[in-house]
Amino acid sequence: MKPIHKLLLAALLISCMGSAFAAPLKGSRPNIILVMTDDQGYGDLGCHGHPFLETPNIDKLYGQSTRFTSFHASPTCAPTRGALMAGKHPFKLGITHTILERERMALDATTIAEVLKEAGYTTGIFGKWHLGDEDPYQPENRGFDEVFIHGAGGIGQNFDGSQGAVPGTSYFNPIIKHNGVFEQTEGYCTDVFFQQTLGWIKNMQDDSKGSQQAKPFFAYLSTNAPHGPYIVAEHYENLYKDKVKSDSVAAFLGMIVNIDENMGLLMEKLEEWDLANDTLLIFMTDNGTSRGMAVYNAGMKGSKGSAHEGGSRVPLFMRWPGHIEAGMDVDRMTRHYDLFPTFAELAGAKLPADLDLDGRSLIPLLEYPKGSWEDPWQDRYTFFHTGRWDKPGYVGRGSEGKGGASIEEGKYFRFAVRSEDWRLVQVKGQTDLYNLAKDPRTNKNVIKQHPEIAEQMLAAYDKWWDEVRPLMVNEDASLDTGKPFIEQFEKQQKEQGIPAWTPPAL
Repeated sequence: MKPIHKLLLAALLISCMGSAFAAPLKGSRPNIILVMTDDQGYGDLGCHGHPFLETPNIDKLYGQSTRFTSFHASPTCAPTRGALMAGKHPFKLGITHTILERERMALDATTIAEVLKEAGYTTGIFGKWHLGDEDPYQPENRGFDEVFIHGAGGIGQNFDGSQGAVPGTSYFNPIIKHNGVFEQTEGYCTDVFFQQTLGWIKNMQDDSKGSQQAKPFFAYLSTNAPHGPYIVAEHYENLYKDKVKSDSVAAFLGMIVNIDENMGLLMEKLEEWDLANDTLLIFMTDNGTSRGMAVYNAGMKGSKGSAHEGGSRVPLFMRWPGHIEAGMDVDRMTRHYDLFPTFAELAGAKLPADLDLDGRSLIPLLEYPKGSWEDPWQDRYTFFHTGRWDKPGYVGRGSEGKGGASIEEGKYFRFAVRSEDWRLVQVKGQTDLYNLAKDPRTNKNVIKQHPEIAEQMLAAYDKWWDEVRPLMVNEDASLDTGKPFIEQFEKQQKEQGIPAWTPPAL
């Protein structure tokens, strides 16, 4: 064959094996909506095989999306949120727990909101932040233009240290801090967060009419549901009371039905406002299921807080009509911190030279979801750790020893190392090795058959720990703090009262 013919054949093969869409994604500057739910696992969706949970709208999104079938978050929520925001493993950001000041994202971290804002995006957060309640840690000081959040790690939560929800707030009619002012909302929390997000998007859409160039936006919609306490309107809970043994499981599933209805509203409004084709819509969850495994866990071991697959493997659906392929599965192992460089590259943002991200852009997998003749996605080790070891000298709520009695003990207490085909899990001195290529449900421990693989993964883990240990900057943080949300709420209540939230017109 002549050389010119070989070149033509190679070009044809690349074209056939790559994306159906020729336009490059880098620098394409879509609007970005990231929806993340709380404590909903991979199996808590109809499209992932749940035997009776009905999620028709998310199932529809699934059909319209490129789906990442081996996407992994952290085993608990604040660590995942930090990794999303900063593109690094949460331990590098000082986040080793969800409470006791160890949920705070280090102040020297550069956030994706800051990067997108610098690139010309308008940024908004709606719902759960959970990366520090003190003012310097708050999202308005981390790159967000619009801030509509509850305090603490959940609506109504209080722990020693600065985390503390405002008095009287609950899942129904939550009191929300909106751009520095507390407002009394009306309705169920998930409904309120979706309504406010949509109202913000509509206002920007209305403001941009007639302009030559509308600014793209980044909306981070982070629900508190279906995190406990498992509270939802009775008609949602009643949908599943005759199918499960526990009222809390029925309520958990009902909370997901409510989320699904809101996802349907979001998708409907994007179509109505002619935004769907200009918007990358993403759905994911923050860790493994908290209650769903009592019914269905997609064949995985472990749930929220576990070092096994079920603790970290979560849904990731990405829809952008006309730009990325619908109905395509990406089976490569990917992580939460990969979203930061993905968003930055889509926005054409310039990153600081010294940022040193752990994540890498998913754009090659979006453009070539089944791989290309020159595969751009190389194998790597990635690390999971449940954290949550005891705080020295502290005895109180949250001092449960779930991660060990000290950092030193915690190092080997409950962790995992993953590559594309292997997962090493160590829990309380027991080390298991699974060949995921042959045993995706991790039923067979093959460490005796492959000791050399285990040794390599443990060596990589030790090296990683030495890197992250000095960056755990919150371990000695004092708990003798104020409660910023409570103090600011009480001051506002005394001086000017708490205004009623005005639901946006959609």
